[in-house]
Amino acid sequence: MEFLQNIDYMSILALVGKYTMKFIVSLLIFFIGKWVISKLAFVLEKIIHKTKIDAMLGNFLLNVVKTMLFIFVILAALSNLGIETTSFVAVLGAVGLAIGMAFKDTFNNIGAGVLIIFFKPFKLGDAIDVGGTLGSVRELNLFTTYLTTGDNRTIIIPNSQVISSKIINYSLNPTRRVDLVFSIDYKDDLKLARNLILEIASKKDIILNEPAPFVGVSTLGDNSVDLAARFWTRNENYWNVYHQMLEEVKEAFDKNGISIPFPQVVNHHIYDPKDRD
Repeated sequence: MEFLQNIDYMSILALVGKYTMKFIVSLLIFFIGKWVISKLAFVLEKIIHKTKIDAMLGNFLLNVVKTMLFIFVILAALSNLGIETTSFVAVLGAVGLAIGMAFKDTFNNIGAGVLIIFFKPFKLGDAIDVGGTLGSVRELNLFTTYLTTGDNRTIIIPNSQVISSKIINYSLNPTRRVDLVFSIDYKDDLKLARNLILEIASKKDIILNEPAPFVGVSTLGDNSVDLAARFWTRNENYWNVYHQMLEEVKEAFDKNGISIPFPQVVNHHIYDPKDRD
C-alpha cells in the first residue's frame, strides 16, 4: 500500500497524455498524408495528360512519386512519435541491403522497368509479342507489365522477363503485311486462281495499293500447288483483311471450279493367295 501511495499518478497521467497525443498526431499525419498524396497524384496525373508526356512514362513516374511520398509520410509520423528517423533510416538501409539480397529479382524488375521507359520498345496500347505471349499493353508499373489479350484476359509479366525476352511490336509501324497461303489442285487453272485473288484484293479499300498486292507460287507440294498471297494494310485493319480474304477467296474458288485439295491416304492391298475363299 505504501508503494502505491508513493506513485506520482499526475506524472504518469501527464506522460500517458503526452504520448497519447503524439500517437493521435502521428495517426493524423499518416492519414492526412495519404489524403494529400492522393490529391497530389490526381493533380500530377492531370498535368501529365496536359503536357502530353508519353502515357507509359507518365504512369511510371506517377507510381514512383506516390511511393516516395508515402515513405516520407511514414517517416514523418515515426519522427513525431520521438523515434530518431536518422538512425531509423540507417537501420532501414542495412535492413534494405539484406532485403535487397533476398528480393534481388524484385529490384531487377524495377531496373528493367526503368530500361523499358528509357528505350521505349513499346507504349501503352501497342500490340506486342513478349516471348510468345501476345497482347496489347495496358499498364507498366515498377514491377510488372500488364497485357490484355484478344479474348480480354490479363497477363502480368515481370519487367525483368519482358526486357530479357524477344519483343515483337506490331504497332510500331502504321502498316502491316497480311500473309496468306491458298492451295489449289494441280489440275486447276493456276492463272485463274491468281487473278481471282488479285481481283478480290483490288476491290477492297482496306488493302493498300502501294506496296501492291502480290500472289505467286510458293510451294509445289505433294497434293497441291501453294499460292503465297501478300497484302499491305493499316494496323487496325489487319484482322479484317485476314478473315475477309480467306472467306471471299474460298467462295470465288467454289464458283469457278477451283478445288482446295486435302491430303489423301491410299491403302495398297498386297494380294495373298491365302485370302481366297
